[in-house]
Amino acid sequence: MRFQNRIHAQRRPMTRPVDPSSSALPIPMHYPDSPPSLRSLEEDLLKAWRHEDLFRRTMEETAAGDPFVFYEGPPTANGRPGLHHIISRTIKDLVCRHRTMQGRSVTRIAGWDTHGLPVEIEAERKLGISGKPEIEELGIARFNEVCRDSVFTYKEDWEALSERIGYWLDYSRPYVTFHTEYIESVWAILKELAERKLLYQGQKSVPYCPRCGTALSSHEVAQGYEDVEDPSLYFLCHWTDGEGKPDPDARTFLVWTTTPWTVPSNAALAVHPELTYAEVAWEGRRVVLAEGRVGALFGEDTEILRRYRGEELVGVRYRRPLEHVPVTEEERAAGWRVVAEDFVSAEDGSGLVHMAPAFGADDYAAGQRHGFPLLRPVDDRGCFREEIPVVGGQFVKDADAPLVEALRDTGGLFRIESMVHSYPHCWRCSSPLIYMARDSWFAATSSLKEKMMANNREVAWHPPEVGEGRFGEWLSNNVDWALSRERFWGTPLPVWVSDRDSTVVEWIGSVAELAERAGGLPDDFDPHRPFIDEVTWPAPDGGTMRRDPVVLDVWFDSGAMPYAQWHWPHENDAEFQRHFPADFICEGLDQTRGWFYSLMAISTMLERGPAYRNVVVNGLILDADGQKMSKSKGNTVDPWEAIAEFGADPLRWYLITVSNPWLPKRYDPEGVRESSRRFFDTVLNTYRFFALYGNVEGWAPSEEDPSPQDRPVLDRWLLSRLHRVVAETGSDLEGYQLTRAYRRVTEFVNEDLSNWFVRRSRSRFWGNTDPRDARAAFRTLHEALVTVARLTAPVTPFFSDWVHRALSGGASVHLAPFPEADPNLLDEPLEAEMASVRTLVSLGRAAREDVRIRVRQPLRRLHAVLPGLGRPRAEVLALLEDELNVKEVAFLDSAEALVFLVARPNFRVLGPRFQQKSNAAASALRDLSQEALAGFRRGDPVALEVEGETVSVEPDWMEVVEEASGDLVVKSENGHTAALDPSLDDELRTEGMARELVNRIQRLRKESGLEITDRIVLAVDGPDEVAKAAGRFGEFIAGETLAVEMGAGAAAVEALPEVMEDEVDGMKVRVALRRAGS
Repeated sequence: MRFQNRIHAQRRPMTRPVDPSSSALPIPMHYPDSPPSLRSLEEDLLKAWRHEDLFRRTMEETAAGDPFVFYEGPPTANGRPGLHHIISRTIKDLVCRHRTMQGRSVTRIAGWDTHGLPVEIEAERKLGISGKPEIEELGIARFNEVCRDSVFTYKEDWEALSERIGYWLDYSRPYVTFHTEYIESVWAILKELAERKLLYQGQKSVPYCPRCGTALSSHEVAQGYEDVEDPSLYFLCHWTDGEGKPDPDARTFLVWTTTPWTVPSNAALAVHPELTYAEVAWEGRRVVLAEGRVGALFGEDTEILRRYRGEELVGVRYRRPLEHVPVTEEERAAGWRVVAEDFVSAEDGSGLVHMAPAFGADDYAAGQRHGFPLLRPVDDRGCFREEIPVVGGQFVKDADAPLVEALRDTGGLFRIESMVHSYPHCWRCSSPLIYMARDSWFAATSSLKEKMMANNREVAWHPPEVGEGRFGEWLSNNVDWALSRERFWGTPLPVWVSDRDSTVVEWIGSVAELAERAGGLPDDFDPHRPFIDEVTWPAPDGGTMRRDPVVLDVWFDSGAMPYAQWHWPHENDAEFQRHFPADFICEGLDQTRGWFYSLMAISTMLERGPAYRNVVVNGLILDADGQKMSKSKGNTVDPWEAIAEFGADPLRWYLITVSNPWLPKRYDPEGVRESSRRFFDTVLNTYRFFALYGNVEGWAPSEEDPSPQDRPVLDRWLLSRLHRVVAETGSDLEGYQLTRAYRRVTEFVNEDLSNWFVRRSRSRFWGNTDPRDARAAFRTLHEALVTVARLTAPVTPFFSDWVHRALSGGASVHLAPFPEADPNLLDEPLEAEMASVRTLVSLGRAAREDVRIRVRQPLRRLHAVLPGLGRPRAEVLALLEDELNVKEVAFLDSAEALVFLVARPNFRVLGPRFQQKSNAAASALRDLSQEALAGFRRGDPVALEVEGETVSVEPDWMEVVEEASGDLVVKSENGHTAALDPSLDDELRTEGMARELVNRIQRLRKESGLEITDRIVLAVDGPDEVAKAAGRFGEFIAGETLAVEMGAGAAAVEALPEVMEDEVDGMKVRVALRRAGS
């Protein structure tokens, strides 16, 4: 048999390509082959972006647009970036790219956090020294010189990683916190706060790092908690009378602490005034503790000798538990008595709180109220002074054990155990902190609590619960901000104090103002220590104004970036006003106690409202097992290794789509591969299909392509779905619902574009007898791919740019607008109709699987029910018939004729309810009428008679299921029913064999390495059924396989070079072919 060629060897272009938006002459187009890998694609595009200066072009082209203000949280460049930095940088880049594609003028100024302990610790390591004494011995000038030189140790690493993952940031004029201009802006802010009476110097018990030798702010402390094992010490404080003599009844207080090293500094005990305290006998003494703790510490059967209200114990005096620290008679009279405090509880411990005002925030505050002595036998290194007995020279934590023994020796030890609890550590050096009373400069943030909370209510947090919960609660409990640090490399606090009268204070707001006070400064003046410490001038009281030699909390540095990046208020007022507040910021959850707080606190103190409008919080990156990554566990991942394995875009896509940004994410390589397969592979395969046939057919966009309303129903459906996805994705991105946005795109690409439109349209792309239909198919698929490229450009900047360039003659997607939905292309009824048909397809396939009949085997009839839709339009119906390979679809108003309802009793419920009658109840349920069972499914009441007892059937007594009527195979879901007739006759079997032959021939074509346009000479051999199929459906077989000639029989097969042998329904079948003309 010979057949007419369906594809010609040399095909002229279907249309002359043209950009519909341009009047320029059409340019021939060729669609390039897909890249060998995503990594190579990205590396090639990086070179292209550099050559084109693409980032700068995007900023120039949107410069006149409405501003979209983004603040970059400044990283510290003396440490390498890690995998966890990719998630925040991906989110930032995604949002900024999206707004840029909308025509907004997006601020993307880079910044570097260059002061503080991280830099100092690195400098100490480089110099081989440790601690403040060795730094001071070296000299502050030399030390700060090393700090300055080290701040950009890994700057190139940060910039390289940012570029490699496609994070566009303007590094041409970054803000740098150690630059003089930046420091000047910070000084100006501090001076304004001082003028607003918001800065003061005071002594408080503050968190203190003995290793770093400086106080920390409360938000710094919140970032460094670790679980540690500490002593759990119960000790005794013996009652005395007013003259200090032992109590005649030998009463003693039982006190609990986890810091034995503070016991020598004990100055008082606290009880809760409304708690009940009990007196119990123990080893010849009467021990007093909270009644609620007696059972835990002495046993449930312990006899209570006497009870006290907490307020009754106020004023009772006791003997100091340890006498290591000398005290004056005045101090002795003021301390070692019981006071009432509301913070005392009996949930743990003993219900009596040991108070050492020198080493606890609550203790210090209570000490100030009650006039307790402040005993501080510990130096700035966290060591006991040498003259302190037993523990002199020892670090406080090392002194726990000898102090416990000292208590044992004096009869004051009740019990010593250990416990694991969360304890604050230095967020930079990981040393355990101690609370210590120290002089410090504070910002009175607690006085602005209500304003900060009001400002926070104006911020859209993503997720909201972080703003309302973690951050909101932090604001409601905030304490005054300890600003000063007793360190070296930082913004010097610009406050000068008279050495004669400490109440004479002056704040300086600029270098020029400082020069005026000092009578001039060198042109190259460095405002850092030690140089600024040398600047003095006469004080009004006759003394000398000297700077308090402290530096500023680095979180104030970073929180001042909205102002200092413009050198405001000294210049650039218009730029600052245009770029405040931020429309968007994004950092990790830990920044609720860090940068998010410092931004909010400073803007509130300056009475400028919130510093940002939208916050996206990103969660931690965990390992594949859900464990936090750490070097000590050996489970960290080098970001460069991850990029080398997968490429940047697959990482970005995975991190955005695996879960919402604020949730912890497992870095699972298999998860990255799976998400890549679902999106990148699907889009690439769709592009390859389009490019292959587009090049064969010579298609390019043309004015001759049918308009959307003139295209077939499948095209109109896809365009409606596409524009609905465009609308919903755009809305999600505007609302920072990034994960939902791109999961929707994934679903569209897989289910709508690839698995339905392309699969149902394949034959339209080659050799189509209707060129207009082919042009419609090409144009619709082209529009879908271009739109998907633009939708995903913010999250996958490399891949989307490649696809867009390939489809549009080299035009970058990053210079294209973000898609906008065309409401004229939305067709909700058509989408609903197609969705119902696709549901029927799914049900029909499931029915075929039940009876093990392949889809290639035609069937005679499908009975179907569509809820509320009736019969679909002819074009949609044809899709259903072809997809399920049935000759006819009969639509019914209801499924009643197709199924009958069956009751399945639930014996687990019936047994306890009916006991001996449970079998009778089950039988009665099974005998219910079809009408009663249908009513039960609707929720109607159903009466049941069980051996003379009439009851109402409860919902959990049975399950009602559908079973098919007659020989039909029935499947139902959400009101849709598909009932398949599985019966076969000879004609259907013969056609099924023809389709099986096509399947084997197509496989052989692929295995033989033929091009899709190659025509073939074909032969088939097998039982009579094969010959019958070849004869009856020869034209169909040839058309599907591009055969120009087809023979039958063993001789015909053996005469051809490429042969495949297989089985079809137990019958041996052979097919053979060669390229026609060879």
